[in-house]
Amino acid sequence: MTVSYTLKVAEARFGGFSGLLLRWRGSIYKLLYKEFLLFIVLYALLSITYRLLLTQEQRLVYAQVARYCNRSADLIPLSFVLGFYVTLVVNRWWAQYTSIPLPDQLMCVISASVHGLDQHGRLLRRTLVRYANLASVLVLRSVSTRVLKRFPTMEHVVDAGFMSQEERKKFESLKSDFNKYWVPCVWFTNLAARARRDGRIRDDIALCLLLEVRAEQYRAKCSMLFHYDWISIPLVYTQVVTIAVYSFFALSLVGRQFVEPEAGAAKPREPLEPGQEPGPALGDLDMYVPLTTLLQFFFYAGWLKVGTSGGRTDHQPFGEDDDDFETNQLIDRNLQVSLLSVDDMYQNLPPVEKDLYWDEGSVQPPYTVATVAESLKPSFLGSTFNLRMSDDPEQSLQVEATPALARRVPATQTPLLSRVLGAGAPSPAVSLRNFGWTRGPPRTPHLLRPRAEEGGDPEDCIEEADCTEEEAGPEDQAQEP
Repeated sequence: MTVSYTLKVAEARFGGFSGLLLRWRGSIYKLLYKEFLLFIVLYALLSITYRLLLTQEQRLVYAQVARYCNRSADLIPLSFVLGFYVTLVVNRWWAQYTSIPLPDQLMCVISASVHGLDQHGRLLRRTLVRYANLASVLVLRSVSTRVLKRFPTMEHVVDAGFMSQEERKKFESLKSDFNKYWVPCVWFTNLAARARRDGRIRDDIALCLLLEVRAEQYRAKCSMLFHYDWISIPLVYTQVVTIAVYSFFALSLVGRQFVEPEAGAAKPREPLEPGQEPGPALGDLDMYVPLTTLLQFFFYAGWLKVGTSGGRTDHQPFGEDDDDFETNQLIDRNLQVSLLSVDDMYQNLPPVEKDLYWDEGSVQPPYTVATVAESLKPSFLGSTFNLRMSDDPEQSLQVEATPALARRVPATQTPLLSRVLGAGAPSPAVSLRNFGWTRGPPRTPHLLRPRAEEGGDPEDCIEEADCTEEEAGPEDQAQEP
């Protein structure tokens, strides 16, 4: 059964996620404890061998080998390889879930499009949704071990009510070397076309909506689910990740042992005073339990188990692990709600009545005591509603946009620099023309060049710098150098 813990972390409170660490079903402890115990046993055997069974010369050789293995383990890009692979697998895992066919949209269209209160109309609607559910059962038998154990043969499918004996004979009479999960979809389309000819589906638009939109989407999901099971992640990806993790921890078994420090790498216990003899040297802290190495094994091996097919859910989520998809419950739910929607709910509507706010202009649903404080929060109107606008009323005047007017209006100033430079300071905007990076001849402020080629009066086509000089007052011109 899928492990759901959404309610436990619904609120951000102290120790909210800590309670999840004590769960066993679906946990990393249940997934990894065998490999974790094996790694501890192998590490302990090597540690005992080094400490008790080797001679002093052998210890020196072993220490050199351990230091070499420790340096070599750091050369493996384990985080990069695992991160790339797990991201790929998790995206594939969610895509497989969204590819599971659900009949919700299809049953709504059938209930609205296939008419008739008699037995034949009811038979048509129930048969159409049964064909849709039969297609999902057949494709799930091909990809899910749980569904295959529930329906090991076609006789079990018939006994469950998804298929009649005549339909089974028709199904088995079709000779094909490939999976025939698509056969009920073809039955569905043919039966819908017959319903259109008989007038049960009243127009071609409804038939198009039923076949091209809903039925085709349903068939496409069945096909996608089958192809996800057929086309796996390339084997080389899984092999590279598995070899990288196993190599890293094989080197760590030897390289992470607490050995004697290398000659010249040790340091004295404390600073020597004049005339004091040096004491014994200090190396790395000698610990019998490698805590950081065990944590690394827990993280990296856990990622590997989650991502690879030898693990649990992400690579193949249609198995029988704790967090695999509940395919049998999905089959039960889909059949029940689809038959209910096209049979008991067909034209079975509650009476149309006036709503509670019929005569009210302002609608305000009530709150409970626990949620009434939320009614005091202002509604969000958009991020620009809090924008501080200019206090100058001239900036809000509506004018006709002309090139001459646009050249006379000063450029918009940045708010922060405007406070520093003052209200009348020019904008610090940078243009490529300031650096001469423009095409064509450069424009200089001391030359008046009319744009005669554009037509019109040349006096109306003076450059921006020239217009600015003409419109400037005597005081502004006096300040110029």
